[in-house]
Amino acid sequence: MSRTLGFKLGAIALLILLLMIPLLMIDGLVDERQGLRHDVLQDIARSSSYRQQVTGPILVVPYIKTTHEWKTNKTTGERYTEERQQRGRLYFLPERFVLEGQVGTELRARGIYQARLYHSDSQVSGQFRLPARLGLGDDLGFYRFEKAFLSVGISDIRGISNDLQLRLNGQTLSFAPGSGDDSFGAGVHAPIPALDPQGGQNLEFAFDLKLQGTEQLSIVPVGRDSRVKLRSDWPHPSFVGEYLPNRRSIDVKGFTAEWQTSFFATNLEEALRDCVVGERCQALFGRHFGVSFVDPVDQYLKTDRAIKYALLFIALTFAAFFLFEVLKRLAVHPVQYALVGLSLALFYLLLLSLSEHLPFALAYGLSATACVGLIGFYVSHVLHSWQRGMGFGALLAALYGMLYGLLSAEDYALLMGSLLVFGVLGSVMVLTRKLDWYGVGRAAPQA
Repeated sequence: MSRTLGFKLGAIALLILLLMIPLLMIDGLVDERQGLRHDVLQDIARSSSYRQQVTGPILVVPYIKTTHEWKTNKTTGERYTEERQQRGRLYFLPERFVLEGQVGTELRARGIYQARLYHSDSQVSGQFRLPARLGLGDDLGFYRFEKAFLSVGISDIRGISNDLQLRLNGQTLSFAPGSGDDSFGAGVHAPIPALDPQGGQNLEFAFDLKLQGTEQLSIVPVGRDSRVKLRSDWPHPSFVGEYLPNRRSIDVKGFTAEWQTSFFATNLEEALRDCVVGERCQALFGRHFGVSFVDPVDQYLKTDRAIKYALLFIALTFAAFFLFEVLKRLAVHPVQYALVGLSLALFYLLLLSLSEHLPFALAYGLSATACVGLIGFYVSHVLHSWQRGMGFGALLAALYGMLYGLLSAEDYALLMGSLLVFGVLGSVMVLTRKLDWYGVGRAAPQA
């Protein structure tokens, strides 16, 4: 039975559209597995500790202000004074804030899923410089100061793994649970000795903080001059927050990053005032920087990206199949196209399932080898020649290699994809430059 060229091309196009059905199902399975892994990661974090953010230390000085107001008795007309007491707090940010930390990572597994935890060992130090008369314009005689304390906000206090001790001007003081101020959320605080209400003091502080968390560690630079230095064995850091490191070094052994900010860059005093007065703390907590310890491109993201190239991949394979058919005058039934297409779709299911148990590169190699071997064996019989089957398999293997290059080179994926399509189009034009397409349409190849 003769078939026109237009009918064959239409059948191939229809097959490509039909093959999108199993590909969409596999893409949905990727999203489902990714969601399951996210639930497991959250469960692991729930039983250990979530991502951590350190805010502070901030010096808090509670006070009671006593005022006297003259009033008149409406009945007798006599004047008298009424005493009122008003509670408030003064907040002071450090003049200098320094944090140096060493961060190690580990994997926690639950079933086939893994979560990356980190353990930071940090040394925090700095200085508070109290203004004269504590910055109060009124007569200090109206004020009675209560016990001041140093507040450190820590987003998940379950991650604290050492006995926190504050070293303040040569004294050693103990931290207590709770930040001591509702504005700063969870954390710790350390009551400090009575301050001189006349101010003008310098308070040198230091403490060690060992902290466990998952996914991300961030720090709010509370000092007028803030310097933070982090070292880690994690080779794929993703720097987050509003400030990038001033200096950083990344290699296969890990990374070193240094940040330096000032009040001019952070405007933290205004953010602190909005937090404690206007109860708008988003600006204070949002002025952070840090590092994320998650895998930049996991197996699910890579598989999802591979599926996005599936239409192009199937079209190129069918184009090569069609060229064999046209140039060698062979008859290939649409069912045979469909079987080859299903084998190509099965590659993505194999890749998804194997990558959950093996490194992605190994899972990709095994999946590609299995599909190339199966299709090469089948095509060698369809094209009536094992040499043609081997040639087709070699072309398919090259396509799989190019696809892996696209997945690995994230920054150059568009450029490489464009060059691939241009190269394939050029090859088709060169191979068919002398082909009589009208002749192909009239003369049906013999089965």
